[in-house]
Amino acid sequence: MELITSLIKGMWEASGFALLTWQNLVMIGVSFVFLFLAIHPKFKFEPLLLVPIAFGILLANLPGSGIMDDLTIGDIFGGNGVLENIPKSEHWYDSGVLRIIYAGVKSSIFPCLIFMGVGAMTDFGPLLSNPISLLLGAAAQLGIYVAFLIAILLGFDPQEAAAIGIIGGADGPTAIFLASKLATHLLAPIALAAYSYMALIPLIQPPIMKALTTKKEREVKMTQLRKVSKVEKIIFPIIVLVLVALILPSVAPLLGMFMLGNLFRECGVVERLSDVAQNALNNIIVILLGVTVGATANGQSFLQVKTLMIVGLGLVAFMFSTVGGVLLGKLLYIVTGGKINPLIGAAGVSAVPMAARVAQNEGRKYNPTNFLLMHAMGPNVAGVIGSAVAAGFLLIMFQN
Repeated sequence: MELITSLIKGMWEASGFALLTWQNLVMIGVSFVFLFLAIHPKFKFEPLLLVPIAFGILLANLPGSGIMDDLTIGDIFGGNGVLENIPKSEHWYDSGVLRIIYAGVKSSIFPCLIFMGVGAMTDFGPLLSNPISLLLGAAAQLGIYVAFLIAILLGFDPQEAAAIGIIGGADGPTAIFLASKLATHLLAPIALAAYSYMALIPLIQPPIMKALTTKKEREVKMTQLRKVSKVEKIIFPIIVLVLVALILPSVAPLLGMFMLGNLFRECGVVERLSDVAQNALNNIIVILLGVTVGATANGQSFLQVKTLMIVGLGLVAFMFSTVGGVLLGKLLYIVTGGKINPLIGAAGVSAVPMAARVAQNEGRKYNPTNFLLMHAMGPNVAGVIGSAVAAGFLLIMFQN
């Protein structure tokens, strides 16, 4: 009988149930909410991002699996759920499987490859046919600087504040890239906040767009864009890369991969490479990046005041970026005599094509004949360039 009792006790102590903490339970609940928002037919909030992120959060909070343990530098969650810092092995391959994959996030390999895939899916036609979109993309970076200032006031150092502020660019790869250069210790919460809010754009932006615009403005029907030549589309990514990289060399890895992917798309002689970048490669990296970013949200390390402040500042950044784009859209509405729908300004955040779809959906609510998607894609792709430029500027200012 004593042997059986001992066996049962040993099984219980070795099980995840014995190691569960309230922090794990909270984060498991968060993962369930994210999965609900991603999968439920009524919402479907960017499931390609939210499903892997939510599942990564779930995996990281099932204690005892060691899935995110780093055995080379410590970072081990012990039997009481407390983070230990005792090296356990000399070999990197003994670490948890998701920790090994996470190296692609910390090294900026995944962000750069994601940018190549996004570039291959991007059509610069709407931007080239309506260059004023560049202004909307720039205005929608307002949240970066607002969040930076608030972070400084809250006691973060300039490097940390810059890494937090870039969340307002609504660009996950750029946020990871900058955080890995300026504030590596904050990479996990910054990456999770950036990607989570990107997926939740259909929930965050519409109330702000409605609050800042009138019904008349939301009903504006924009004229058809001019057709952009193939030569323009081929030359544009090369010129932009050369100009921006010469001014801000630090941003060359991100912007270079973005423009390379776009050149694959537009040059017309490497269809196979374009297809791989858009589909197979991009999908693989999205899975790996999403799951590992989600897996950084272990309850013990994530539910801390500083981390929650970063998540809150990320939301503030997203909101002010939307505000900046919409307010400039309202100004252009006045300047052009009502020819520009201010809703497309919200698409200036660089979440491609999510923000553009939100602008399209909001416009259709008030004018069923309205088709704003292509008009919104101009500010949307301009926002990608704008967030990369902002990241390069912050690197120059604050990198040691």
